Amino acid sequence: MTHPKRRTGGIRWWLSGLFKLFLVALVALGALAVYLDEQIQERFSGRRWAIPAKVYARPLELFAGQKLSQQDFLTELDALGYRREKTLNGPGEVVINGNQVELHTRGFQFFEGTEPSLRLKLRFSGNYLSHLTDHQGKDLAVARLDPLTIGGIYPAHNEDRILINIDQTPAYLIETLVAVEDRDFFEHFGVSPKGIVRALWVNTSSGKLVQGGSTLTQQLVKNFYLSNERTLSRKLTEAMMAVLLEVHYSKREILEGYFNEVFMGQDGNRAIHGFGLASHYFFNIPLAELKLHQIALLVGMVKGPTYYNPRRNPERALQRRNLVLDLLAEQKIVTLEQAEQAKQQPLGVTRSGSLANTSFPAFLDLVKRQLRQDYREEDLTEEGLRVFTSFDPLLQIKAEQSVTEVLGRFKWKGHEELEGAMAVTNPETGEVLALVGGREAGFAGFNRALDAVRPIGSLVKPAIFLTALEQPNRYSLTTALPDQAFSIKDGTGQLWQPQNYDRREHGSVYLYKALANSYNLSTAKMGLDLGVPNVLKTIKRLGVDRDWPAYPSVLLGAGALTPMEVTSMYQTLANGGFNTQPRGIRSVLTARSEPLKRYPFQVEQRFDAGAVYLTQYAMQRVMTEGTARAAYNRLPRNLTLAGKTGTTNDSRDSWFAGFSQDLLAVVWLGRDDNGKTPLTGGTGALPVWVEFMRKANPLPLSTPMPDNIVEAWIDPQTGLSTTADCPNAQKIPYIRGSEPMFGGCGPVYDTAPSTAPSAPGDDPIQDWLKEWTQQQQ
Repeated sequence: MTHPKRRTGGIRWWLSGLFKLFLVALVALGALAVYLDEQIQERFSGRRWAIPAKVYARPLELFAGQKLSQQDFLTELDALGYRREKTLNGPGEVVINGNQVELHTRGFQFFEGTEPSLRLKLRFSGNYLSHLTDHQGKDLAVARLDPLTIGGIYPAHNEDRILINIDQTPAYLIETLVAVEDRDFFEHFGVSPKGIVRALWVNTSSGKLVQGGSTLTQQLVKNFYLSNERTLSRKLTEAMMAVLLEVHYSKREILEGYFNEVFMGQDGNRAIHGFGLASHYFFNIPLAELKLHQIALLVGMVKGPTYYNPRRNPERALQRRNLVLDLLAEQKIVTLEQAEQAKQQPLGVTRSGSLANTSFPAFLDLVKRQLRQDYREEDLTEEGLRVFTSFDPLLQIKAEQSVTEVLGRFKWKGHEELEGAMAVTNPETGEVLALVGGREAGFAGFNRALDAVRPIGSLVKPAIFLTALEQPNRYSLTTALPDQAFSIKDGTGQLWQPQNYDRREHGSVYLYKALANSYNLSTAKMGLDLGVPNVLKTIKRLGVDRDWPAYPSVLLGAGALTPMEVTSMYQTLANGGFNTQPRGIRSVLTARSEPLKRYPFQVEQRFDAGAVYLTQYAMQRVMTEGTARAAYNRLPRNLTLAGKTGTTNDSRDSWFAGFSQDLLAVVWLGRDDNGKTPLTGGTGALPVWVEFMRKANPLPLSTPMPDNIVEAWIDPQTGLSTTADCPNAQKIPYIRGSEPMFGGCGPVYDTAPSTAPSAPGDDPIQDWLKEWTQQQQ
């Protein structure tokens, strides 16, 4: 029998051990609480999320007399998510009445300041905006729409969100979220005993897991700090952190954190977080403009974003939305009539997610490359920078359609492997307006506009002619060039024997006709006479930063460039000899809309304006009578344009580069494997360019005549100056002092020399050719 004193001593020892264990557990729990408290405050009080940089298109600026069709304007509004209504009730709404449009714009924070929300009235006439007034009929000088968000630059975990302030939330969002997810939110302290008991009762009654007991605070903790594992220790940690979160932060702060953190779906590799982005992604409108039925859908999706995805499972999503609306009526948050009216609305989600990172991948690629010259990768993926660009969504759509439509014509010919690229800029500013990286323009991948380095063929020729026209004492537009076969050893010792595309010689031709018809023989001879190194210097001055060997074959386009590099080269030609490097970024703001950096365009005059004017003239003749004359089968005859076709050996590359007053576009077609195609520049790239220009409705080219340019009437047979009434006389521009001598309406010659022969039988062209050949030997 155990002695009573020993029994009492054992109990005391056991109680003492238990008490010590309790103290140890209490200390450990306290230490854990201190640790968790530090974690909560460090994360929740500081920068809570890595926010990707958001990239915006140019804002559409409106003014009376603007070249803008009503259809293009409505297309832009549709892309921005403006809703067509019968009457205007708030921002983001538009009313259409014939050729008149009324809309309520959204306010927006630009680099220069805040653009207020306005009610506007617009009237259209043909392809122009004829009147712009406010809602009271007062004329407005200019108004600006909010810009389209075209993508983002995402961190490694690919989370994306649009941060919102709780004051920006629409009516019913808070009430609906609390009603569905945590009706005791404003009463509990992070953990709801009542909610836990209710969930136990419902789950026990139904015999399965139907309802969870987590509060909104616990859900935020789980999403923000913890993993999704279902263990008792994780659940206890979650509860403790929820209590600590409620100790330090208000209900409003917790709700705001929840609104921005909640997971709402997956867009490929990109995770959609927060109601702000979800509103754009599913409805293409800002969160503040959501209606009751849309709010009910988003809140209903919180329970299972994938399971209730309205694009993949519309019937399931509709049932869930209507269940939420019934719950709101049951709790008297809305009336039965409001709930029933909302239930009659369609889901209203867009076909595909907006603000996707694959909408315009080629242009976003350009923006990222330019940004990385000034910013670290973490700045772009974590700091929430707001990047404003020159991107024109209307022109982008037209460029994509033009590439797709023309390439589609070759499918029946068995040329599905054909690819294409296109770059569109403003000739005066160098701003990139649109960029197509391939026939599947909406998919990220190899960006041919920036990375496809291909021989440019005859696109190099304007640089040769510009080099010549900079020497007015030797060359003018009516200088006669010999278009005759010749051969010469190139830099590798190989015999170089160029040929014209038609395998014919054309005798003596005017300089401008040699460019217009893209004659290889006359161009190559002139280029050799000028000196290949001098031509390469001109190409550098035009904006091309590549070191090509000074081989004769460079004169006919053996050198390779990307479409964007070609654009840079032609930018200088289109801008009167002023070099403006293509750029896509206008300005950058911080996440708080504070100005960070502007990217003004920089202009440098690199050529005499007169020489460029003459080159442009010759390029206009390319369009009217040369290799691109087919363009006017689809374009108005009074639309003055300048351009150049380009074709490489075996038609492996089809090029066209051309410009109007307000648009420069470069098109390339070919195969990624460098295989042969049936296309020349005139039958492949030119139709794409023409289709784009037809859709874009550009302004005709109107270059002011430089001070050193004069015009003279020329007899096309003799090349001599004549009078306006001479038969077939043509007006040709010249650099002052280089005009040909006066010859009246003199005798007609078979050739067209730059000056009249000094005596019958003399042939200055043959004399020049003999002298040139001797120099080469």
